[in-house]
Amino acid sequence: MDKMKVVGGKALRGTVRTSGAKNSALKLLFATLLAEGKHTFHNVPKLMDVDSSATLLESLGAIVTRKGHTVTVEVKAPGSFEANYDLVRKMRASILCLGPLLTKYGQAQVSLPGGCAIGSRPINLHLDGMKAMGADIELRNGYVHASAKRLKGTNILFEFATVGGTENIMMAATLADGVTTIENAAKEPEIVDLANYLVKMGAKIEGAGTSIIKITGVDKLKPAEHTVIPDRIEAGTLIIAAAIAGGDVTVADCVPEHLEALLAKLREAGYGIETAATSVRVRSTGGAKCVDVTTAPHPGFPTDLQAQFMALMCVSEGVSLITETVFENRFMHVTELQRLGADINPKSRVAVVRGKPGGLEGAPVMATDLRASASLVLAALASRGTTTVSRIYHLDRGYEQLELKLASLGANIERIKSDGSDDSELA
Repeated sequence: MDKMKVVGGKALRGTVRTSGAKNSALKLLFATLLAEGKHTFHNVPKLMDVDSSATLLESLGAIVTRKGHTVTVEVKAPGSFEANYDLVRKMRASILCLGPLLTKYGQAQVSLPGGCAIGSRPINLHLDGMKAMGADIELRNGYVHASAKRLKGTNILFEFATVGGTENIMMAATLADGVTTIENAAKEPEIVDLANYLVKMGAKIEGAGTSIIKITGVDKLKPAEHTVIPDRIEAGTLIIAAAIAGGDVTVADCVPEHLEALLAKLREAGYGIETAATSVRVRSTGGAKCVDVTTAPHPGFPTDLQAQFMALMCVSEGVSLITETVFENRFMHVTELQRLGADINPKSRVAVVRGKPGGLEGAPVMATDLRASASLVLAALASRGTTTVSRIYHLDRGYEQLELKLASLGANIERIKSDGSDDSELA
């Protein structure tokens, strides 16, 4: 497998642009199943997860083509309504084909997505919502078997705000009979982006981005054209990279309003932060201090930036308390950061980080998941000597050419292509 080699100690300077949002692009691709015909999306990132989504759509009869960052999906009536295990296991977001298939065609068989390295992400809220809308759902042989003549609008109250559940029910409700109200809905920007596309298709949706979303079902939707929003997690990762390596960096093509929780913590830590309509400038003023962080659903501090922010705290002055409230197993990067010399004491969902400015040293490390891999690359930027990060296929799931973006700012970073001799790591 490919590895990433990083020689630390280089301050970053310049401007770097953010790619389209992975977590929006995937949902938009599955939304195409709601309307036969040709859908067009711009600013689609070139990522493994996007490729996996395209493969799943093709297995359902769609024709997917890419030209640069534009992807077209020509949807036809599926010959099969099954999303099989070999495709779904590669990406949990695949469960989001369930709502569109069920509401459009009255049936779907979708493999259960299984476990996740960062913790359990149960889909029971998705299924309970669809049952409340009149669907017959059975779990057999590792698959969700769902059917309904036509879903019925109803009131759905989520026990906790679930991003995937909100998206799945929202898509299912677009073609349901009557009005569906989702209470305690997730508020993430990616949900708003999905809702905006569904409205372009002819859906009637109110309240996306708030805790109450109202969907009035229509008889038919049509294909449309849409530009994917910038990836707030990639933007946040690049912003933290600028902070941890020092220097002066402008992250362009982003939405600062999507990053308010992160920017507030960076200002508290002592970094110079300037925002414009579509950019954030980060300046290292020296003597950055540790601050406490607690992850929370949007608009709180994103769990997807927790690992990267922890890396920053490892080289800051003082002590930081990092509390993870979203996933129960999202400290797997801790042991690898410790290999670089980080002083971290994890306690279940709370980690105490004692900052060591200038105290990290390069070492071989191994990525365990997508955001953990980013945290290791960022920590390597602030470490003395050379760090080699293996299993960066995790990184390629969610970051488009991160090494090239960091190198354009002056980082000493390169991808080491695999010769195939070490691919046993995949086992």
